[in-house]
Amino acid sequence: MKLLALETATPAGGAALLDGDRVVAEYTLNILATHSERLMAIVDRLLSDSGWEIDRLEGLAVSVGPGSFTGLRIGVSTAKGLAMALGIPVVAVPTLDALAHALPFTSDLICPILDAKKGEVYTSLYRWQGEHAVREWEYLALTPEALCRRLSGPVVFVGDAIAPFGELLTAALGPRARFAPPAHRLPSPARVALLGHSRLVAGQTVDPAALTPLYIRPSEAELRRRRALLCS
Repeated sequence: MKLLALETATPAGGAALLDGDRVVAEYTLNILATHSERLMAIVDRLLSDSGWEIDRLEGLAVSVGPGSFTGLRIGVSTAKGLAMALGIPVVAVPTLDALAHALPFTSDLICPILDAKKGEVYTSLYRWQGEHAVREWEYLALTPEALCRRLSGPVVFVGDAIAPFGELLTAALGPRARFAPPAHRLPSPARVALLGHSRLVAGQTVDPAALTPLYIRPSEAELRRRRALLCS
C-alpha cells in the first residue's frame, strides 16, 4: 500500500511516503514558518523525488493532535481535501501515540510531552507490549507539576516540552526521569505513516468529512466566545 502521512501538530512537521512497511521518503522541517506555507510544497517534493504520481497513493494518515490548533487544522484540512479528491481512505493518528512509538521495546514507561503553552503539557503514558506502545492514561493537558504527581517508577520523556520543562522534571523526579535523545524527541511523519499503515490494514479508517483534530482543551477563540456569552 502506497501511503502519504502528514505531521503538523508542532513546529517540527512535514510528510512521509510509505510503500507497505518501507519508508520511501521523509521530509521534516523544524522552523517558524507555518505549515500552510510549506506543507504542500513538501508533499510535491517527496512525490517528485520518489518518482510517484499523486494518483498512485492508496491511503493517507494524518497526525490529529493534541498540538498546535493552527497546525492541526492545516494538516487535517489538507488530508481531507486529498482524500476526497483522490477517493482514498484516511486514518487519524494521535500525535502522542506516534511520539511514544519513537522508543521501541524499552521496559520503562514512556511519557510523551508536548508544549501546550500556558504552563501546561499535552501528555499520556505508555508501556511497550509486544510490537506496540500501549496507552495507559487518557490524553491530558496539565501542568508539569501535576504530571509528576501522577508518575511513579522510572519514566522516559519524549517530546518538545523537554526543552522548557526538563529541569523541572529532573528536580521533581530525580533519577526516575530519563529523556529521549534529541534526535528522537520530535514528532516524525514516518512514525505517523507506520502507525497509519497498521490502522489502514485493520480497517480503522475515518470518513474524510468526519475527520477532526484532537484538541483536548478549548481554543483561545472558544474561551473568548464562552466569556462573551457569560457576560451577555
